[in-house]
Amino acid sequence: MKKLFLATMMVLASLTASAQHAVGGLTLQPQVGMTLSTLTDSDEAKMKVGLVAGAELEYQATDMLGIAAGLQYSMQGAALEHDDDNTNLDYLNIPIRAKVYVAPGFSINAGMQFGFMTRAKNGDADLKDNCKTFDFSIPLGLSYEISNVVIDARYNLGLTDVNKDTGIEFVDDKVNSKNSVIMLTVGYRFDL
Repeated sequence: MKKLFLATMMVLASLTASAQHAVGGLTLQPQVGMTLSTLTDSDEAKMKVGLVAGAELEYQATDMLGIAAGLQYSMQGAALEHDDDNTNLDYLNIPIRAKVYVAPGFSINAGMQFGFMTRAKNGDADLKDNCKTFDFSIPLGLSYEISNVVIDARYNLGLTDVNKDTGIEFVDDKVNSKNSVIMLTVGYRFDL
């Protein structure tokens, strides 16, 4: 039993050791995943599933601290209870995050994200004239890396109203809503 335990610990140590990157080093991480998004301040808005894809550069400042910046295409918006069509809000996002490594391969992440709207539709209706094209949010999350494969879960707390002063109509109400996005991605981290 002791030999099995020792062998298991050695395998786990070798996997997490490969997740460590050199201090002062730079890595690139292409990533793909899904979003679960909605818009706040509306009883009509429900969670909608979307796609997220992009890449992230990370500078390993110390053994415990990494600074990451990325570019992601993110499908956001909401499913509307009263309508068969979703409100589709697509963004090019630039997240900048501090990653604090609390254990080998495991980090707690927080930062800021700048979003630039590329599309706003509800069915065939174009909503872009009613929406602000810039979005600011706070990404909070966790990452786990094993053998250079990174699993990332984050919540993007939107701070910018999506609507211009005219608002987006949800049934009879005009609502000032913010993006609320859960993002789950998987990526592979390369040393540069």
